Amino acid sequence: MDLSRVILGTIVTEKAERLKAAGKTYTLKVATAATKVDVQKALKEFYDIDVRSVRVLRTRAKHRLLGQGKVMEKRHAMKKVMVTLAKDSKPLDLAAFSKN
Repeated sequence: MDLSRVILGTIVTEKAERLKAAGKTYTLKVATAATKVDVQKALKEFYDIDVRSVRVLRTRAKHRLLGQGKVMEKRHAMKKVMVTLAKDSKPLDLAAFSKN
């Protein structure tokens, strides 16, 4: 997989902000085909960050029936990761993307 297309953005929720403030755990939205190894390599290559652990979560789509056989998708399916950085690693800044 092309490593420049692995990380799609950050997840901004109360829990994600609490984890970021408490330690060095960041929650990121990633491509559905991305693996733990892909995420680790992308963070090392483009952001120069050492990763201690990567946890993967898959979120199912949430549907709502509208009647007459119509279905509306309220929440799209996505894949997110919770990345814990090493102690000597610098903080993650997604704006500092550098493609070598």
